Amino acid sequence: MVSLNKVMLIGNVGGDPEMRFTPSGSPVTSFSVATNRFYKTPEGEKRQETDWFNIVTWSKLAEQCNQFLAKGRLVYVEGRLHNRSWDGNDGQKHYRTEIVASQVTFLDRQDAGMAPVEKTEEVGGDLGEPGDIPFS
Repeated sequence: MVSLNKVMLIGNVGGDPEMRFTPSGSPVTSFSVATNRFYKTPEGEKRQETDWFNIVTWSKLAEQCNQFLAKGRLVYVEGRLHNRSWDGNDGQKHYRTEIVASQVTFLDRQDAGMAPVEKTEEVGGDLGEPGDIPFS
């Protein structure tokens, strides 16, 4: 049986990335990306719709994203959709859909004081299990 799970986004980082470490010491960085869609209503009024996506990166890619991304940066993200659930401290079941990134490309110019970075980092295979993510 053939299947495909691939997501590609271009958008702006919604806030500074947050890096954590799994119990085994693997770095994991999460951040949000906003994409905008512009359209006209039937009455001719211009509108903008924003969608927000939760991104998770692992290993060296996680370190690079934590170091070089900041709120407002324009990025291309490629990865796969992943759904996870957990029991919260309140006893309730929580659900989250996120994009596990295999590639992140920084599309805008870097700030003058920012060190150069490899623009694309490819990650092969799964580097962590859903239960390894140290934050929700």
